Amino acid sequence: MTQINQISQTTSVLTNPEIDYEVSMSRPGSHLFEVKLSVKNWKKTSLNLEMPVWTPGSYLVREYAKHVQDWQAKDPQTGKFLVSRKLSKNHWQIDTSNSQAILITYRVYANELSVRTNHLNHTHGYFNGAALFCYIPNYEHQPITVKIIVPYANWRVTTVLPEISHQRNTFLAQDFDTLVDSPFEIGTHQLYEFTVLEKKHRLAVWGEGNFEAKKVIADIQKIIEVESNLYRGLPYSEYLFILHLSTGGYGGLEHKNCCTLNYSRFGFRATEKYYPFLQLVAHEFFHLWNVKRIRPQALTTFDYTQENYTTCLWFAEGVTSYYDLLIPLQGGIYDAKTFLANLSKDISKYLSISGRHVQSLSESSFDAWIKLYRRDTNSDNSQISYYLKGSLVSLLLDLLIRSRHQNQRSLDDVMRLMWQSFGQEENGYSPLQLQEAIASVAGTDLTDFFRLYIEGTAELPLNEYLHSFGLKIKPIFEAESIPDLGIQLEPDPLKTIVRFVRQDSPAALAGISPGDELLAINQLRVNSMELKERLKDYQAGDMIVITLFHQDQLRAVSLELASPQPSGYEIISLKELSDQQRQNYLGWLKSEI
Repeated sequence: MTQINQISQTTSVLTNPEIDYEVSMSRPGSHLFEVKLSVKNWKKTSLNLEMPVWTPGSYLVREYAKHVQDWQAKDPQTGKFLVSRKLSKNHWQIDTSNSQAILITYRVYANELSVRTNHLNHTHGYFNGAALFCYIPNYEHQPITVKIIVPYANWRVTTVLPEISHQRNTFLAQDFDTLVDSPFEIGTHQLYEFTVLEKKHRLAVWGEGNFEAKKVIADIQKIIEVESNLYRGLPYSEYLFILHLSTGGYGGLEHKNCCTLNYSRFGFRATEKYYPFLQLVAHEFFHLWNVKRIRPQALTTFDYTQENYTTCLWFAEGVTSYYDLLIPLQGGIYDAKTFLANLSKDISKYLSISGRHVQSLSESSFDAWIKLYRRDTNSDNSQISYYLKGSLVSLLLDLLIRSRHQNQRSLDDVMRLMWQSFGQEENGYSPLQLQEAIASVAGTDLTDFFRLYIEGTAELPLNEYLHSFGLKIKPIFEAESIPDLGIQLEPDPLKTIVRFVRQDSPAALAGISPGDELLAINQLRVNSMELKERLKDYQAGDMIVITLFHQDQLRAVSLELASPQPSGYEIISLKELSDQQRQNYLGWLKSEI
């Protein structure tokens, strides 16, 4: 090392602040985390601190600062309190003209059990960095230490951050991004360790239920092996799964070297409940490549103060959603019949949402911040999920590539190319670069495909693409014909409240609105439990009169019932199959059709 370099490094050490956090929870039942932030070697006359408004992987401004209280700042050397003012909802400024050391204390209310927020009670503490910590603008790349003070001797601390030698429960984050990307689980959770492909893995489980560690870990190992095989290796030295068992909970949030999962406490025995859990695991684990390392350009550098817009969430989440169905099949967890049944459910949901004709995939990605997580009574008429449609577009791309190359290429090759071109060095990709990468694997121009199905709202040609693999989509109708009214009801046995009115349906054309209370059909009382049965007494084209309350005003509206709508769709095999269709199916799903 040259003398100049030594001087440069010494100067950097002297001018950059030391940033240390301490998190305690002296009264867990109060749901209040107690946070101390120590800033040393501060050379400026004011100190600005900002708290993130969102967390990467969850594209909604959540206003974490709303849970902050009891904010104070002082000079720890003199004990003098420093003037602190709030400049915006998440921005504090502290006068530090005569202080090189500053101690900030505040508390954060934590009573929301989700994978993207904070939760503290008498059984555990869990937090995400974005929802608990502040950063100093322009010093986000400084290392940060975090010390955890547990309330009870039998509580342990689990995180993916490395523990500092000889400093119990004190951890080091190389920068603020890493701190945000490293959730903490604190309490008496069960902790399991296992090795896959010579890499250490841990599973921290909080909560009680019918969770069976041996079975779950064996299936998680299969998922890890399948995904490692796809990407040709694991890009980490250690990985942590945090699992919260809750009442009816569901969700996951990806991080570079860990993930947090929230799942129903009794969802581990019956296969119809257990398989979705494994799909959740496959989804969040897949993200350690796709989105945590293979990133859109807009997500390479995070702006924690506002929305970070991209049109590529359909690839980040949609492709991952397609693979979360496929990976348990490839791992031998379930068979092709189960895979197609799960795919049929997604197709059924997609074809039931009229918003697919209104919002494109790229628009859905861009507007995630204001639409996907902020649903209202008109959402299904005006938008489509980039998870749902993105997974079906990914299906089409996989089938297109496989069909053109006799299963010698697939969407797997796209993911490997994206990993090699962008993920390994964490260089963000543009929408054009993404399109070019997929086209290069497909060996054909995809301009029209992207224009129609990603940038446009053309109906997805599902049957056309499935046909080459010996399959088709069949609509399912009720055994007894039920003419279409075009509404969904709230699950209220006492009142017949309209929850949703499908655009251009008989109910919509008659002026029925969400929130209306249906009272009678043709002057005879009706309730939510018997509406379907009552409609069976009529045929498509019949005129009926519905009596209802609209904002407490009694109304009677006439409408013409429409033809029955499918209750769902299923993927079935064609009656006559060519050898090529059989080969295509076998290459895709690794079983005979």
